[in-house]
Amino acid sequence: MGHRTQIMYIEPKYGVASLNAWIGNVTFSKTGKTISYDGMKFQSLKGVGYKANYFEIESGTHYWISGCRKDGNDGLYAVTVHVDEDIRAEYWTSIRRLSDRKNQVSFKSRGKHRVGKQDLKNKVGNV
Repeated sequence: MGHRTQIMYIEPKYGVASLNAWIGNVTFSKTGKTISYDGMKFQSLKGVGYKANYFEIESGTHYWISGCRKDGNDGLYAVTVHVDEDIRAEYWTSIRRLSDRKNQVSFKSRGKHRVGKQDLKNKVGNV
């Protein structure tokens, strides 16, 4: 039996907010302690991350990785979300229930919070 896979939301956390995020198919290791996506491997921050729950093993970059919301507002802040080609039709039809968008490559998620001017200054310095 192969490793479990799941369509998930993946957002790198460079400072307060990110500009881009992805919806893609992640693979869980046999033990479930490591997640793989797009050639990268992630491990849990075990609750010690700030607005992040995983880190990329090679670079140490923090990420927010979670199951996809039906309304598309997965991020904390406004972000452009890119939907990987191999799962695009399934994401739009099964998760979002918007089959007329099954070929849509990306969308703008409004997020749960607003970013202030100081946050943006901090973000520019961290990219």
